[in-house]
Amino acid sequence: MNPANQANQSSQPTTSVPLTDRDREILAFERQWWKYAGSKEQAIKELFDMSSTRYYQVLNGLINNPAALSEDPMLIKRLRRLRDQRQRTRSARRLGFEV
Repeated sequence: MNPANQANQSSQPTTSVPLTDRDREILAFERQWWKYAGSKEQAIKELFDMSSTRYYQVLNGLINNPAALSEDPMLIKRLRRLRDQRQRTRSARRLGFEV
């Protein structure tokens, strides 16, 4: 599969799965603004008892869930925009372009 197609598929909404309490807690956590990345990473470990890598994997799946979009459309759209921008930046960097 072409990497560009793979990136596009990861940002496509998946089947709607009802949100769990943990999903709602993650959404509430993401509504907060973090001045320093390290403090957010520490809070992830303390609140969710998972590594930051695993947290972002769960969050990525969550922002693809249409139920999350229904729960908090502004937050989910903002998170999707940020994710898409990071993907474009990484792709451009690999290709030797500046975004």
